[in-house]
Amino acid sequence: MTLLARLDRLPLSRPHYLLLLIGGFGYTFDGMDGAVVAFLLPSAREAWGLTDGQLGLIGSATPFGFLFGACIAGLLGDRIGRKKVMMYALAFYAFFSVIAAFAPNYEAFLGSRVLAGAGAGAESAIIAPFLSEFVPAKRRGWFIGALAGFFSFGFVMAALIGRFIVPTMDNGWRVAQLLTAVPVLMLLWWRRSLPESPRFLLQQGREAEAEAVVADMERRVEQATGPLPPVPETSAAPPSTATPAVNLVSALKFLWSPVMAKRTAVIWLIWFVITFSYYGFFSWIPTLLVGRGITVTKSFEFSIIIYLAQIPGYFSAAWLSERLDRKNTIALYLAGSAVSAFWLSQMDTPVSITVAGAVLSFFLNGTYAGVYSYTPEVFPTWIRATGTGLSSAFGRVGSILAPTIIGLSAASLGFAGVFGLTTAVLVAGVICVIVFGLSTAGRSLEDLTEPVEVTK
Repeated sequence: MTLLARLDRLPLSRPHYLLLLIGGFGYTFDGMDGAVVAFLLPSAREAWGLTDGQLGLIGSATPFGFLFGACIAGLLGDRIGRKKVMMYALAFYAFFSVIAAFAPNYEAFLGSRVLAGAGAGAESAIIAPFLSEFVPAKRRGWFIGALAGFFSFGFVMAALIGRFIVPTMDNGWRVAQLLTAVPVLMLLWWRRSLPESPRFLLQQGREAEAEAVVADMERRVEQATGPLPPVPETSAAPPSTATPAVNLVSALKFLWSPVMAKRTAVIWLIWFVITFSYYGFFSWIPTLLVGRGITVTKSFEFSIIIYLAQIPGYFSAAWLSERLDRKNTIALYLAGSAVSAFWLSQMDTPVSITVAGAVLSFFLNGTYAGVYSYTPEVFPTWIRATGTGLSSAFGRVGSILAPTIIGLSAASLGFAGVFGLTTAVLVAGVICVIVFGLSTAGRSLEDLTEPVEVTK
């Protein structure tokens, strides 16, 4: 535990910000891949004469892949290491993005989008728990919230691609997918620059490797900030390495054991609520705008405005996470999302829809900043990646259902009904997190999770 106390007392500085940038680029391209699908739907419909139901399946393909990718990444991350999973996932995602770009028919396109989503989901699920294990407790909420904020840059990039690439050249929608594969070049950087998590190494009994990682962090932080603060005394026992083999059955058994069930239920429900609402909104907003009489090009321009609102949403919530606590920040932004979704349901002009959509975008993405900070904090080290991955995967059930439900119900419920449904889902999330959520701000990962270690 002295080793972890040495790590946790390091002030946030250049080495931490490098990790933020590395993980942030991963999230940027994950966000771009997930968001660009919305801008491909009109072109895919035209290329293959697709029905609304088939478009809905394309909208659900990436989150369907995310579900399996997140599950696998978590399980592998707790077995073979966070860094390896992060790198393999990026390569897998980029490969199938290229395959999707050259897909000759609807079926091949749909399948490759599922597999690309699996790679993106694996990467997305592993980055937050991985990097949370390097960050001092008093800045962890801001750091992971800001890390999640890089998703917003990916959505803005997707909107720009949707506006300036997809409609302006032949096969622009195929070119757009090739652009999403470019981040595979980051593997060369990640391989050299990423250390493995010292908490994972300790859990595996690899003390010498963990010592080397912490010593290197201390050296680089000292170069950046000057003399380091003293190591605080700790009476806590070192983390046990006698942990059960992590597989799906043992993970679910532990996560739903009496001591963990409330934490797991709250996290899973929050992930479902925010992901259902998020994907329901962003997957269909260009198509819904077109349905309101707005041209495809104009709908993409309005979407850029809506996506830009993500940026202050993420980073304002990251800032508040250390001041209001994670659970209160999540509740606040979920409530703002519910009000915004209801407001959007009452709008009927392009400008008013865009303004209300931008506000909804602000709050939905602020919620994600809190959720990404909150989730790794409630699970012990030996199962942190798996717990985060399974939580994210359960949320993907919402993202799979949302595009299809909205696509099939838009005709009967109308524009107002679609976002009225979103409002009801968000209100349920607010109540859950306020009543049952755990306070985590300023507490070390071991302080939050050691009380449940005995149940292993």
